[in-house]
Amino acid sequence: MALSRRNLALRVVASLAAVLVSGCSQLAPAEGLAPAKPKLMVLLVVDGLPMRQITQVRDQLASDGFARFLDRGQWFSEAHYGHGHTVTAAGHAVMLTGAYPQRTGIISNEWRDLKTGEQVYCTQDPAHTYIDSPTPRLAGTSPRNLKVETLGDVLRRLDPEAKVIGISGKDRGAILPAGHKGTAYMYMAETGRFASSTYYMAQHPAWVTAFNAGKPADAFFKKTWAPLLPEAAYARSVPDGQTWQVATGNGNRLPAVVGDQMDAPGPRFYGNLLASPFGDELTLAFARAAIEAERLGQRGHTDILSVSLSSHDYVNHAMGPESRLSHDHLLHLDRHLQRFFEYLDRTIGRDAYVMALTADHGFADTPEWAQSQGRQAGRLAAGPALASVNAALLQRFGVPKLARDFSASGLLLDDASIASRGLPRADVERLAKEELLKLPGVLAVFDEQQMRSGDADKTPYLAAMRKSWDPERAPGLQYVMQPGWFLSSRPGGSTHGSPHVYDTHVPLLFWGRGISALGARPERVEIADLAPTLAGLLALPAPAQAQGRNLQLR
Repeated sequence: MALSRRNLALRVVASLAAVLVSGCSQLAPAEGLAPAKPKLMVLLVVDGLPMRQITQVRDQLASDGFARFLDRGQWFSEAHYGHGHTVTAAGHAVMLTGAYPQRTGIISNEWRDLKTGEQVYCTQDPAHTYIDSPTPRLAGTSPRNLKVETLGDVLRRLDPEAKVIGISGKDRGAILPAGHKGTAYMYMAETGRFASSTYYMAQHPAWVTAFNAGKPADAFFKKTWAPLLPEAAYARSVPDGQTWQVATGNGNRLPAVVGDQMDAPGPRFYGNLLASPFGDELTLAFARAAIEAERLGQRGHTDILSVSLSSHDYVNHAMGPESRLSHDHLLHLDRHLQRFFEYLDRTIGRDAYVMALTADHGFADTPEWAQSQGRQAGRLAAGPALASVNAALLQRFGVPKLARDFSASGLLLDDASIASRGLPRADVERLAKEELLKLPGVLAVFDEQQMRSGDADKTPYLAAMRKSWDPERAPGLQYVMQPGWFLSSRPGGSTHGSPHVYDTHVPLLFWGRGISALGARPERVEIADLAPTLAGLLALPAPAQAQGRNLQLR
């Protein structure tokens, strides 16, 4: 039946109104309604970056690298890890699970099996191998040792079409954030390629094969790492060439030529590449290739991309965070991030994604530098320390090597030997604890009874060490070094792994869709809060074992 002019006019008006309402709803959500979910969530991890390093060079940052978070996002000036043994694997496991090592089971990068004493690597899985790359013993090939789910696992359980991809220069930096249902790609330091493992797929997709075929790592052969700024800009940092700065790999002075005195790219060059700004540049290039080929954030599903940038950790281990090399590396990284953000803006849309940036741990200053500044600091060599404890146990009980080894942040006793000889285990543990406390630099030792207790003991560091302790994997005796001290067999460089503020205080920065530009927030928070907070932004439930809270960024 033909429409009257009046009815036709009413329908046209109604249609125009619907179009206008629909258009407005895409621009801004109606009051009281939740904003649309972001198309892509990007987690950026800078391995081994203390928060103090960012604030110390804030005046030298580019306009849209770290500054995007600091000036136009939200960031927490007092974000800390809550667990005591602050190392790469433990931190990466906390980020997207929201759970401490006591629940994740990732107590360290490696540890000793409590019964056999055999070494266990955090992401090892003999059932799987790298694709198109050699697989060394104890290589990281799957998340089998991770006991809990990640935010990506939650996302893919609710939306199997969503994609979760983890990328890193280190296997643990890719595998642990990717979780059980994601896909991990890691840099192969022997070949300069990126690879996944048979846990995730039988063979690489064509885009990975093509990326590796282009040999992008080789483009950095003989490339010079030169200071980004004039010499005067580094007056706040310790000059190059100090005796405690490890001069292996790329040396300990800038400018440095990566691949110097080598005839062609090879395993040594590919390994050295990671300890330079070019390692991060290569990792971000692979991340861009993943975004394009997998169409992350461009398919009508919310995806998660985790990119862990490993190079800063290598630089800090060799040179210390106080060094000019570390200072300059951070500035190069800042510029790499700015270019990556520009790419995301073009590809995903500036208002269509969210980003979070954090680190897996902080760093201690090198002991020699700290001593030169009048601070107490030092190195306790692991071998002599173990021998000293065993000598005391031998004298008292007549049995050699009752202390097997240091494992994660603890001392592993030989329980089989103790039991077979009928020794009173409590007495062995008590003497071992006493001897540990006699060693230079040891601040506290907690025994198994203290670790198992669920009380609210206010003993300093005990709560943090409990959060690091999984009784199925960690020794009962847990130690804490004095500030500025660490247990190490290295003659130079620096490290991390303590519950002290220089190791726990890391960046926690946010920017993107649905995040208010409030700038700095001073309340103390923990990195365990990251997963529940991101879950809130993605309108997802937090991972089941999460111990953190939603920080409410809207």
